[in-house]
Amino acid sequence: MAGTMMVENRPLKVGHTLTVTGFPKADAERFEVDIKSGSDIAFHMSVRFEGSTEVVYNTYQAGVWGAEVRQGGFPFKHKELFKFTVTLTREEFLVILSDGSEVHFPNRLGATEYNDFSFEKGVLIRSFEIN
Repeated sequence: MAGTMMVENRPLKVGHTLTVTGFPKADAERFEVDIKSGSDIAFHMSVRFEGSTEVVYNTYQAGVWGAEVRQGGFPFKHKELFKFTVTLTREEFLVILSDGSEVHFPNRLGATEYNDFSFEKGVLIRSFEIN
């Protein structure tokens, strides 16, 4: 798929934080951030501009999407820099959006380390950092 950025073999371990900055493209209807485990997606973040602006979180496991979680704010604007962090704990992915809102998304796969990430559709990633 055009516009996909993959980051592989960069471990995000329990207690570590992923920091992402980037820009939604001018005409983006949505963009997606995935933290993967093989063919499963432990953490799926879909930032949606079309219709009602919202961020939807989910998990894709054994070929099936889980229950969607919709919470937190929507600090995203086309062509404006965003920054958010995702901290992995044994129980959850703690997301801090740039407006200060927190999202507590369960670590449904239960792993203590995830190594693969993808950024898809209407987004330009400026930085990707784990510490």
